[in-house]
Amino acid sequence: MSKSDPQFLAELQEQALQAQDRFMQNIATRLRRPLVTEPPMHPFQGPPEYWDHFTLEPEQRIALFMENWGKVGGHARRLASMEEAKTFIINQAREMKAKYLIRQNQPELAQLGLEDALPEAHISSWDSSDPDEMKRIAAGADIGLLIADHAAAYTGSIVVKSAGMQGRTVSLLPTAMFALIPAERLATRLGEILPQFDNASPSGMPAGIHVISGPSRSADIE
Repeated sequence: MSKSDPQFLAELQEQALQAQDRFMQNIATRLRRPLVTEPPMHPFQGPPEYWDHFTLEPEQRIALFMENWGKVGGHARRLASMEEAKTFIINQAREMKAKYLIRQNQPELAQLGLEDALPEAHISSWDSSDPDEMKRIAAGADIGLLIADHAAAYTGSIVVKSAGMQGRTVSLLPTAMFALIPAERLATRLGEILPQFDNASPSGMPAGIHVISGPSRSADIE
């Protein structure tokens, strides 16, 4: 009988199901409980109703985000203007002795004029026409610079979209990520942010939606 024969495959499927049943029955026996054959009832789905209306005042959101971002290993600074943000980025880049920076192709970042302010560093702007080259540059960058699309105070999370002139590697590959978060984009919880994507039309959806909560810990996954 061929291994691709339908009867042979059906027998294998039946053997696998029997082995699964024996395995589950053994667990139930050891726990001295009857084998559960029907899915349990789930009377509650999603967050409680009050959570859908839970919100914080702007100052509370800022303070909570900074606290939670710090708990997951990030560093947060409150800056009053884009000019202060520019000064902060310049000082940090020089303290880090950063030689290579990559930024999203966002008008607000272009207006900072970092290329002139940091002549000792090479600064690249994301160019979607050559994504492979951008990945190479981002992988070797000391700093990736972006403006967050959203942020959630309660989880200390930054939400970054990748689409068009915003490449996801800017936030993923450089040694350090600098994210500027306009105060009006800081929500209390992710539940205020995600429905915006649920309700978007297919043509209006970004290529990727990335929720970042502190530095990457992928090296801890074995």
